[in-house]
Amino acid sequence: MTRLVPHPVLSASLVLLWLMLTRFSLGYLILGTALSLVAGWAYSALHPAKPRVRRWRVIPRLVATLLWDIILSNINVARLLLTEGRGTRRSAFMQVPLKITDENALAVLAIILTATPGTAWLEYVADTGTLVLHIFDATQADHYRDVIGKTYEPMLMEIFE
Repeated sequence: MTRLVPHPVLSASLVLLWLMLTRFSLGYLILGTALSLVAGWAYSALHPAKPRVRRWRVIPRLVATLLWDIILSNINVARLLLTEGRGTRRSAFMQVPLKITDENALAVLAIILTATPGTAWLEYVADTGTLVLHIFDATQADHYRDVIGKTYEPMLMEIFE
């Protein structure tokens, strides 16, 4: 049964959503069921290994640090937009070497960097362990290297690796 329907809750939710967005009829029910089964199989193929959290006590510190950094980053981006506009500020692409190898830790780091205003995760080169990051203000490149390498990366390594 699990091979036919690898994610039953996901499949059932997708069928219900499909029927709410279309209308209820036998044809739509069959089509929605077929699509939800295909989606469940695709999700199984893409689904990474379950995360193994090694140190739960670090998570509150990570969340507090992230919230503080988001607040500071919002203030800095707003200041740059309101005072300098498009004048002298330049955005940049930068490469950051990473020591993290765990897929789940990399995914959390991607979420953190994308949620923080002024940064966007663009690419991770697994062969070299290099992150390509877009930053809003090129003068902050050293700051972001330090924040990633000395703050987030050690915490994520402690949590996941």
